[in-house]
Amino acid sequence: MLIAAVLCLCAAGAVAAVGGWLLSRPQSEDPVRTVLRSVAPTQLAAAAMLAAGGAVALAADPGTALVVLIVCVVGALGTVGAGCWQSAKMAVRLSSAERSDASGCGGGCATCTLSCS
Repeated sequence: MLIAAVLCLCAAGAVAAVGGWLLSRPQSEDPVRTVLRSVAPTQLAAAAMLAAGGAVALAADPGTALVVLIVCVVGALGTVGAGCWQSAKMAVRLSSAERSDASGCGGGCATCTLSCS
């Protein structure tokens, strides 16, 4: 259990460092950097979950520690996955809005399709 706890705490530190670094960067117009920056809060939440799992794995008896560690790791992965999904949806929405504004159409495909026939 000691190895799992140390790995979990190291992963928490790494995820928190990446999330903090992304938040410390200035805002950018680049959509990739915007998406990465928007995932940073979920990375910090995942780091907190991993740190809690690692701390419990160090302090609790092995049966309880294993269950808590599994729950924390799955929760951290789910949190980051949901954050990535939401950020990707936002990026697609922004890029489609930019495309529709740049093309000068009404913003709907039916408008362009029906006006050409």
